Amino acid sequence: MKILICGKGGSGKSTVSVLTARALKKIGYSVLLVDADESNFGLHRLLGIPQPLLLMDSFGGKKGFKEKTANTFPKGSSGGLFNQKWRISDIPKDCIASSDGIALLAVGKIHDFGEGCACPIGSLSRMFLSNLEIGEKDAVVIDTEAGVEHFGRRIDAECDVILDVVDPSFESFLLAKKIQEMGQKAGAKVFFVLNKVDEQVEKIMSEQVDPARVFATIPKDNAVFTASLEGKKLTADFPEIADACRKICR
Repeated sequence: MKILICGKGGSGKSTVSVLTARALKKIGYSVLLVDADESNFGLHRLLGIPQPLLLMDSFGGKKGFKEKTANTFPKGSSGGLFNQKWRISDIPKDCIASSDGIALLAVGKIHDFGEGCACPIGSLSRMFLSNLEIGEKDAVVIDTEAGVEHFGRRIDAECDVILDVVDPSFESFLLAKKIQEMGQKAGAKVFFVLNKVDEQVEKIMSEQVDPARVFATIPKDNAVFTASLEGKKLTADFPEIADACRKICR
């Protein structure tokens, strides 16, 4: 199963990605957590581990990746990552870091001023995910960049489930409607994670999304906020996420 986590910037995508990965691990899945956000440098910190070698850098960075793909795909051709099918065990070992039985892979990051756009990183993400073969008890959780650019890159079409993290903001409500529409076109099941919920906003948030598509509701938690603010390992556990993972895995 491939699960893509998306949403507005600051909504809690990385937190939900880690919580989902841990919940799937606890119910018996082998879990690969994929950091596909080229602008966020903190996912590995939530796991309490160093960031592994970036997959893009293992191909020689953007320049090396472009050269390899240009040689593999003549202009106008199409295909997967170097025309290979991948298993999780085929990923270069130095591109994987592990925490509590969860494997972390980071696709690529923007390193320097003026280096160009993130398009090659997005292309690598799509090629990798489209050619990643997983077993019945394998789960891949993908933490994406903010917004909907991943839909434009067709990354979502490689996934079985899309989880949109919705926080208490009008912008997040508008984005949820767009993600539901685009997710249906991608052929993936779309659910919503209502995050940072307290009594004051719960009713408003529940009225803004399809209640049948609410995957989980996560209460506002100052301990989680503080740990994230300080770059510390996420230790919180929310049974709401575990219950929801059991349902979608049936």
